[in-house]
Amino acid sequence: MSKVKIHVFSIADYEEEEIWLRKQHRQGLRFIKIVPPCFYVFEECTPEDVVYRLDYQNRSASSDYKQIFQDYGWEYAGNCSGWLYFRKPASEVQQENDGEIFSDTQSKVDMIQHVVNTRMIPLLVIFFCCLIPNWVRSLNGSLGKVDYFLMVFFSGLIVLYLLLILHCGRKLMKLREKYRQE
Repeated sequence: MSKVKIHVFSIADYEEEEIWLRKQHRQGLRFIKIVPPCFYVFEECTPEDVVYRLDYQNRSASSDYKQIFQDYGWEYAGNCSGWLYFRKPASEVQQENDGEIFSDTQSKVDMIQHVVNTRMIPLLVIFFCCLIPNWVRSLNGSLGKVDYFLMVFFSGLIVLYLLLILHCGRKLMKLREKYRQE
């Protein structure tokens, strides 16, 4: 039987997402897929401690890429918006690095940089090239009902984007520093 849960994670919250997916599996819900933006589909299963790991590739995984992970005991669980989901029973994690999909800290740092280049920079471009000019244009209107609505709409989007940019930027920088110190 399938069950859908709604949960929102940003591009910088992937470690929290891994923990949340593991918790769901311990409660008897095996991750099946994500329907963007935030609908997680699970199937009921026997509760088990399963480690989940995410990798960001900004594309679907090739069969060769999946095979590499499979050779190390990871099951490919799906993908969403460039994120690839892998899982492995915790009982198969004998050493600390068995529970990680990256073999070194530089790979983790490189993944963070890839997220910044393919997600944060486009977010900033949209913010500065689309939202700000449209907001300024809405301020210069005659403040009729439509102009007022547009001003409020773009003001709300600017606040939302600023919060998202600050949250993700700060968190990705902290993750990068954390990985560099490992």
